[in-house]
Amino acid sequence: MALRLQLSPIPPPSAKPPKNPILKPRTAFTPLRPLYPTVLSSSTTAVGGDSGLRFREKLLYLEHDLGVDSSKALSLNPAVRAAPLSSLRSVADFLASFGLRPADSGRIFSMYPHLLTSDPAADLRPVFDFLLGLAAIPSADIRKAVVRCPRLLVCSVPGQLQPALYFLRRLGFVGQHRITCQTTVLLVSSVEGTLIPKLDYLQSLGFSYRETKKMVLRSPGLLTFSIENNFRPKVEFLVGEMGRELSELKEFPQYFSCSLEGKIKPRHRMLVENGFSLPLSEMLKVSDGEFRKRLVEMRLRPVGEKL
Repeated sequence: MALRLQLSPIPPPSAKPPKNPILKPRTAFTPLRPLYPTVLSSSTTAVGGDSGLRFREKLLYLEHDLGVDSSKALSLNPAVRAAPLSSLRSVADFLASFGLRPADSGRIFSMYPHLLTSDPAADLRPVFDFLLGLAAIPSADIRKAVVRCPRLLVCSVPGQLQPALYFLRRLGFVGQHRITCQTTVLLVSSVEGTLIPKLDYLQSLGFSYRETKKMVLRSPGLLTFSIENNFRPKVEFLVGEMGRELSELKEFPQYFSCSLEGKIKPRHRMLVENGFSLPLSEMLKVSDGEFRKRLVEMRLRPVGEKL
């Protein structure tokens, strides 16, 4: 049976097209242009799937809540990119539980960015347990100890802190000289590489081991000073320029704590110019104002005696 096709008549050119014409299906299509990557999408890819919004929240937390340079932190510790914000907060919250303020934590994280992705229980808890336990630092002083020496948080307890504490106690840092929040900085010093060489240098000046121990117990900062940049030039000036005996250091080991250019040399020069001499302690312990006042009194003394 033949099919009969019914053809619609073709409208003349002047006729208007019929309303609502039936559109023929497309046989081809133009593909959509690919979207070019944006800064946000590249950041999202870079952080391993973390959304751009969450990544931005991390940056704001570092910058505004902690005061950390986020660019520097990401550069020195790339793991921060993939770490969730809750992980960063947990480290800061752990430090806060020991009294450290956001500004304190920010300063610490700026110095040691890898702590941002540390495990508080595994990496930080042992240090605080050591300070509170074996080192016997009162809980009220823990913040002071850490703020004064943030390096404590990145030191191994068995490899660094314990050996240093045992050595210092044998040296005499017990009882009234025990390690406190003011002297915990000594705990991060290498026994073989730092503490012993400084003791050896002081003994090389002619002090006995017992005298050296007394000196460092009176002025613990001696164990933190550089031999080449502090001890040696100050000893040379004391003996060569000032013409003093090394024995004076036994009575005033704090001499090494004074600035050579800012205090020792200027005060020595003023004394020489006026023909006066003072013991090291009287020359250096007082403030600049008190020293000038004492110098004026020494100048007026001969006038008063004549009257």
